[in-house]
Amino acid sequence: MKQLMLGNQAFARGLYEAGCCVASSYPGTPSTEVTEEAAKYDEIYCEWAPNEKVAMEVAFGASLAGKRSFCGMKHVGLNVAADPLFTCSYTGVNAGMVICVADDAGMHSSQNEQDSRHYAVSAKLPMLEPSDSAEAYEFTKKAYELSEQFDTPVLVKMCTRVAHSQSVVDTGERTEQKTRPYQKDIAKYVMMPANAIRRHPIVEERMQKLTAFAEDCEFNRVEMGDTKLGIVTSSTSYQYVKEVFGETASILKLGMIHPLPEKLILDFASKVEKLVVVEELDPVIEVHCKRLGIAVTGKDVLPLEGEYAQNLIAEKLGKQVPAYKSLQETLPARPPVMCAGCPHRGLFYVLAKNKCIVLGDIGCYTLGAVAPLSAIEMTLCMGASISATHGFNQALGEESEGKTVAVIGDSTFMHSGMTGLANIAYNQSNSTVIILDNSITGMTGHQQNPTTGYNIKGDPAGKIDLESLCRSMGLKRVTVVDPYDLEECDRIIKEELAAKEPSVIISRRPCALLKYVKHQPPLRVDTDSCAGCKACMRLGCPAISMKNNKAVIDNTLCVGCGVCQQLCKFGALQAGEVC
Repeated sequence: MKQLMLGNQAFARGLYEAGCCVASSYPGTPSTEVTEEAAKYDEIYCEWAPNEKVAMEVAFGASLAGKRSFCGMKHVGLNVAADPLFTCSYTGVNAGMVICVADDAGMHSSQNEQDSRHYAVSAKLPMLEPSDSAEAYEFTKKAYELSEQFDTPVLVKMCTRVAHSQSVVDTGERTEQKTRPYQKDIAKYVMMPANAIRRHPIVEERMQKLTAFAEDCEFNRVEMGDTKLGIVTSSTSYQYVKEVFGETASILKLGMIHPLPEKLILDFASKVEKLVVVEELDPVIEVHCKRLGIAVTGKDVLPLEGEYAQNLIAEKLGKQVPAYKSLQETLPARPPVMCAGCPHRGLFYVLAKNKCIVLGDIGCYTLGAVAPLSAIEMTLCMGASISATHGFNQALGEESEGKTVAVIGDSTFMHSGMTGLANIAYNQSNSTVIILDNSITGMTGHQQNPTTGYNIKGDPAGKIDLESLCRSMGLKRVTVVDPYDLEECDRIIKEELAAKEPSVIISRRPCALLKYVKHQPPLRVDTDSCAGCKACMRLGCPAISMKNNKAVIDNTLCVGCGVCQQLCKFGALQAGEVC
């Protein structure tokens, strides 16, 4: 049946039809929906793991047991999972194991712009790269065949545009796979040095076989057109090239991005007068072509950073660009901002007011770095806030201990924060950690996590108690505070920073966007009382603005949290329905 599907939805459909039985992932834009969609199929056991390393190890375990498995993550998540990734390349698999990694060129929701193709090269693993939803669906199914044929995990690289765009997919039925018998094989699966040394040549031999396979596999294809120009490309760049050049160029479209073919590229290059490589981010294909002795145009004219688009490719490769007006020229700037009623806003206001040094983490609360709060001063990677705060305080001692805090979300704490807190507890640095517990994984779209008490399907699950966990790790000072209560937040933060031992503050209030959260009526402004002092504007709440030197509240946004009322000395912000 033909359906219009998002790339991530098509990927999940491919998992289902291929007979995947176990899927474990950590949510990360733009990969999240693959696992969310897979969870809709009862035949696939799906879960949110605490982090990507755990997810990959779960998928490996399921493969080892003889069931087709899957794990998914965004590009920075593959950094977290790199440890098992490199070694399961050596062990190989039993049943097929597919790994989705979704890159975020343009950094729409990421802290860097890394190119995951390097992982395939370094780990010596095959990687497929679909260019639309139909290929995401087909490549996923074929990836399992490839995995079992060559005894290897297979990476399938998505990107933001493929993951979140729609195209037609001709779906089929699920093919149930027989469980592959598990057989004890210490030489294959126990990677102590003596065994690993013997496995490495097997990996190299596998790469040679995969390179030969790439020469005429179904993932790579040649589309001959005008031979004056030949373009080697992949992924969404292929779609842009087709829109710009149509039949006026010959195209080698690469769907198997590692290992890359040699004879196929050499043969294609010999048939065209000029060869251009069009690929987002790093020159992986271009370097391969140059290694083959082919003269190519690539990153000498195309950028190394950001997403490509039709107009950019046309402009850089000498095609006439149609006249257009950039949206940036016609629309006012709309910087990202925490939602109205966000439980993190009040806490960040207090931290900024106390001139604290705030080392931040990965989540929607990273927006605490944005004006007017401008509270967060560092964000590196998942869990780094806690470890970095420990290092910061160890370096400066009393100079920083009384004014430096780490802030980390509940999901991020479970992902990578616990080990940093264990380090603080073990080494007894005088550091204060604030866990922002909004009862959900907020930034990626409200996924459950080990602290919420629900699983990926919303069914009751094990629930980790943050207070008990922190105390069991050796922290004696563990305090819970409501971030809507500015006075109490101020008191607790000052108290814990003044203490001469490690401490944890749990800032607890559910995300304002959760469906079960019951909001208060929107506030209203008594214009006679409003002095136009703009104290309420210091919160950066999108529901508050100024007009004619008076505060204005947008009652379609205001959730009646009351945080702004606590800043108004004139009583101008009042509870109740808007008149």
